[in-house]
Amino acid sequence: MKIISQYTQLNPKLYHQQAAQPLTGAQAGHFNQALAEELQWSEQEQQQWVKYCSGQKSFADFPSLAMVYAGHQFGQWAGQLGDGRGLLVAQLQDRHGKTVDLHLKGAGKTPYSRMGDGRAVLRSVIREYLAGHALNALGVPSSNAIGFTTSTQAIQREKIESGAMLLRTADSHIRLGHFEWINQYAPELLADFVEHCIQWHYPECLDEEQPVLAFAEHVICRTAKMIALWQLHGFAHGVMNTDNLNITGSTLDFGPFGFMERFRPNWINNHSDHHGRYTYQQQPSVAHWNLWVWINNLIPLAQASEKEKFKQDLSNCLAQFEPTFLECYQQGLCAKMGLPHFHKDSFQCAMSFLNILQSEQLDYTQSFIRLQEKQWQVLRDDCLNLHQFDQFVEQYHAIRQNQDQHQLDAEMKQHNPRYILRNHMAQTAIQAAEAGDFSELDRLFKLLTQPYTHQPDLEHAADLAPLASDQAEISVSCSS
Repeated sequence: MKIISQYTQLNPKLYHQQAAQPLTGAQAGHFNQALAEELQWSEQEQQQWVKYCSGQKSFADFPSLAMVYAGHQFGQWAGQLGDGRGLLVAQLQDRHGKTVDLHLKGAGKTPYSRMGDGRAVLRSVIREYLAGHALNALGVPSSNAIGFTTSTQAIQREKIESGAMLLRTADSHIRLGHFEWINQYAPELLADFVEHCIQWHYPECLDEEQPVLAFAEHVICRTAKMIALWQLHGFAHGVMNTDNLNITGSTLDFGPFGFMERFRPNWINNHSDHHGRYTYQQQPSVAHWNLWVWINNLIPLAQASEKEKFKQDLSNCLAQFEPTFLECYQQGLCAKMGLPHFHKDSFQCAMSFLNILQSEQLDYTQSFIRLQEKQWQVLRDDCLNLHQFDQFVEQYHAIRQNQDQHQLDAEMKQHNPRYILRNHMAQTAIQAAEAGDFSELDRLFKLLTQPYTHQPDLEHAADLAPLASDQAEISVSCSS
């Protein structure tokens, strides 16, 4: 491993150095060898992965630390937050020369734990481990994980559960909430902090006439593209607080997430989200709101005489969110549909298909696979409103009639996964793991590694559809 110590260059007010607190009786859970190799772990380091993933062994030349930040949670100012159960244990260089954070989750209490115990439990660690892996395989920017460990240590949640640790990777753990904390508690650090953020993550902005504005626009556009990919894959994050979005536009902090099964845009996958703030359909507007909060924390960088102009310039940067999101979403949806994105009627036709999925409560992922495989009768048989479906099919064929259909079909195969991480799939793996059997988790890990490829030897029937209508959906909480 090639250790890169970036974050420790910042003012010590921004973090607290401490060692991880290993769990009692740490045991192997699952190891992502391909990712470890990507991060240039040696064979010896790979052999010791359990020690690294359980806090028993630290990384040389990097003092582990807990970050402090703040945030808005469910739209309300929550004050000081921070790494309450995780530590940044290393920053290293991957084989492409990119810097990657290693973050150990469940590593014990920190000064930012508030009322928490600093621990994570096996079920939440498994969900995050599989979700990060699934999103990366789908091509969605996301954190990932090298591995996780379980233990014999009992952790109190709604019931007694097994403690666990996850060694997470991300291109950055700098959150929008970092800027909120600095402006509230240490405003003198803002200019230096922003300068380092640009140097580390957007060095191309240094050549711009106004680097801070270029930085803001890059963060806004990357976030917009990430949200568009969430929407295209039916992914609902579940808890899009400002402290859960980072500055690189990659998915971070899985809590009550879910991949939508039946197409219900107002589906609430977080049972603590009583007003539906973080539903699937709200994600673009919430991301825009979070970024609006964020750019307001950049205003103090302007000279007093230029503050009003700087505010307007930042507002112009934020105005790029909607067109960036729409372009990415529209082109992606047309690719999923096998329609040419440049045709004037393609997007409207695609939305007609989504209206059918919503009104008929059809499975989102499998309906696109059936469309891809031209299973017209199967799709039609699932519909009650046959007139609506027949109108869609007529328009769909008319748009494709004079196009390169082979190319359009090839794009469909690249944009429509056969396999997503359905909540009941994860729950089955969790229940087996809690009983000491990690074979189902390993099967899902392999299946989700190639989500666009038909894998009849690995798939189970339950991987392909939601729970039956007479079975209650899995309720997911923030408890971890």
